[in-house]
Amino acid sequence: MTISVKTKLGTLVVVSVFITTGLLLVALRTETELRFITVFSVIATLLITQFVAHGLTAPLDEMNTVAKGISHGDYTRRVRGADRRDELGDLASTINRMADDLESVDRHRKELVANVSHELRTPIAALRAVLENVVDGVSAADPETMRTALKQTERLGDLVETLLDLSRLDNGVVTLRARRFEVWPYLSGVLKEANLAAAQRDLGSGSGHHTRKDVHLHLDVHPPELTAHADAERLHQVVANLIDNAVKHSPPRGRVTVRARRGAAPESLTLEVLDEGPGIPEAERHKVFERFNRGNAPAGAGPGSDGGTGLGLAIARWAVDLHGGRIGVAESTRGCRIQVTLPGVPRQRG
Repeated sequence: MTISVKTKLGTLVVVSVFITTGLLLVALRTETELRFITVFSVIATLLITQFVAHGLTAPLDEMNTVAKGISHGDYTRRVRGADRRDELGDLASTINRMADDLESVDRHRKELVANVSHELRTPIAALRAVLENVVDGVSAADPETMRTALKQTERLGDLVETLLDLSRLDNGVVTLRARRFEVWPYLSGVLKEANLAAAQRDLGSGSGHHTRKDVHLHLDVHPPELTAHADAERLHQVVANLIDNAVKHSPPRGRVTVRARRGAAPESLTLEVLDEGPGIPEAERHKVFERFNRGNAPAGAGPGSDGGTGLGLAIARWAVDLHGGRIGVAESTRGCRIQVTLPGVPRQRG
């Protein structure tokens, strides 16, 4: 049962009136002097008021203390009394939720700095070593040395592109450029690009570029003439990141299948990316699309099977949400199955 502060204050007034009236009636019947009754009435009213005021102001003092701590960067403190059934309880719950959100943002900020620093350090160190060797005359600036430097530069470029996507995500500045396209040739091009990237690169970082050469990519589109309505560039981010994630967690000589089917609405599309890896435990499925989440399942063996930045699936979810679609981990008898549903042509209003 919820009792508002207004109700409590109203009850205080009514109780005070009843006490005063009762004492006056006692005075009239017992011929007690009115001044004694007045003193008793004032004392009783003050005691009750003090009790009620303490119950109302003590939580406000605590909220003020916690709010000051939050303003100084202490996101660990919480307000007690969130279970109160009044406006103060609602305010305590709101402050606690705000503290939770700020603590999460602060944690993500620290993780971003740590992850970006870690991801940048390796290619920068490798690129610096290559260039120092060339400058010092240890190695010649032959095509093979330049290819090594180029790989590290590409790795830096991939990370910067991922961070730009993350910035666009946060700022909400990306708009959709949806159009109708044929699914088979489009997805076939995405898979060919993924295979080409794997063949040309020995080291990888960032999202959307796997480097496992031992994993077979398979495309399954039905019907073959299937068409869809979506932003091709954003959908490319989704498919590339899902393939990248699936390949990283595939066993040696594993198989990753990209399956496309017609959805329920006109020009809608249902996409699935299936792998033969260890799968995702049900308790962890709600976390896989969070930023910097690398999962607990070990990546598949082989070059390029590192954990990545933990941003690929978060960007994929963002791109799907931008379409008004859904993405999630579906049930699978083997490995992991990520399912994406795009709504197709938006309905005309009116």
